[in-house]
Amino acid sequence: MTAKVVLNPYSNRWNSQARWPEAEAALKAAGVDFELVVSQRKGHVTDLVAEAARAGFSPIIVAGGDGTIGDAVNGLAQAAGSDSTELVPLGIIPLGSANDLIFNLGMSTDLNEAARTIAAGKTRSIDLCKCNDRYFANNSACGLEPYVTTKHERIHWIKGITRYLVAAVWAIMDKPEWQGEVRWDDGEFKGPLSLVSVGNGRRTGGFFMTPHADPADGKLTLAFGYRATRLGLFGALPRAFNEGEKSYVYMDGMREINATRISIHLDHPSPAHTDGELFPAWIQDLEYSIQPGRLKILG
Repeated sequence: MTAKVVLNPYSNRWNSQARWPEAEAALKAAGVDFELVVSQRKGHVTDLVAEAARAGFSPIIVAGGDGTIGDAVNGLAQAAGSDSTELVPLGIIPLGSANDLIFNLGMSTDLNEAARTIAAGKTRSIDLCKCNDRYFANNSACGLEPYVTTKHERIHWIKGITRYLVAAVWAIMDKPEWQGEVRWDDGEFKGPLSLVSVGNGRRTGGFFMTPHADPADGKLTLAFGYRATRLGLFGALPRAFNEGEKSYVYMDGMREINATRISIHLDHPSPAHTDGELFPAWIQDLEYSIQPGRLKILG
């Protein structure tokens, strides 16, 4: 059956558009029969994926980064119409800056290898996550992490992972913080918060914000905590690059737990994101749930 390729030309600051000829050649060399559509605006990927799924295209292939994948899973869910309906398989041509989901799934960022993986047609099941009315595949957060994203979107002179690091330093200097209530399956926390990160995968934006997350375990991984000083936050920053015993989640004031449902209430609005895409307005209340094994990834 013919695949539909949805290209996000804006991904990685237009780098995905520049690399599309390379990706196209890789797909053709792998023998993938496809039709191409190109996103024209923010959020258009969601609409294009939903239209393709309703029209019966399978698989649907997204060419872009983690935000593009996040938009795509929302399109798949919209087309399905209900949580009990099976989703169309999703293929990924990794053209983003961080390609975190690809990393978390142990897949290759090489375009020829990605095309051959799609052509093979083998799928794996991973969990589909939801925050309020938005679905995500890899990560969502409120507090410091999306506050970093607001800085990241303002940086135009640096590319790649370095841009995330510079944005993080900028955000820490502002030292945003909240009083919050965090509840999960069998526990709760009330008190000051610097960050709240909810992961389906271990890495986001190059940082291991939920280092023990497993995208196929049927659980959300929640990491949260508070650092009282800028120095304390700067001390945590390099440890967010670690997965083992030196991870920031083992520092004083930090926690990491697994749960199927999470609710968060903050005393004042915070930016929030799913798969790196910011909510249109800052919010105070977030509700998380998970649909085990619902997302089918070619890989």
